[in-house]
Amino acid sequence: MPLLKLFLIFVKIGAILLGGGYVILPILQNEFTEKRKIISQNDLVEYFALAQSLPGIVAANISMFIGYRLHGKSGALTAMLGVIFVPFICIILLASVLNIFLDNRIVQGIMWGVGIAVIALIMLSAGEIWKNSKRNLFFSSIFLLSLIALLIFKLSPVLVIIIFSTLGVIIKLLGRCRK
Repeated sequence: MPLLKLFLIFVKIGAILLGGGYVILPILQNEFTEKRKIISQNDLVEYFALAQSLPGIVAANISMFIGYRLHGKSGALTAMLGVIFVPFICIILLASVLNIFLDNRIVQGIMWGVGIAVIALIMLSAGEIWKNSKRNLFFSSIFLLSLIALLIFKLSPVLVIIIFSTLGVIIKLLGRCRK
């Protein structure tokens, strides 16, 4: 796949990507796993998990992983620029006319509808990740402890990620030492 085509695919993805990084997974799955068959479902889920663990925009992070997989460093840069191109232009344009639209009932209705659609896409992404996860006792324990930390103890999501990432590394290293 030429770099220009990669850029244009990610421009298209960036143009329809409403709601942030969680929404990108089904779009990427359709584009790269089902339609083009150049990235496996497991690799895509792994890229998505890695993209979430890194600082920055999830969509930009995952686009860089895919671009790097296809074309190395130039592919990573091309894919990332493609996915942020349309949102960047839209932000510039919206910022210049924001006050005009804030009180418009039609715009408010559109944003409400988009918000509902984004919730559905996030749920679809969560279902895909859950379906493709290697579930075992360790996975279930970390999942439940993370949920408790977030919902009951109201810990920061960043802190929960740091704690359970560290715990995962420690447990994997201990498992490796036993072997």
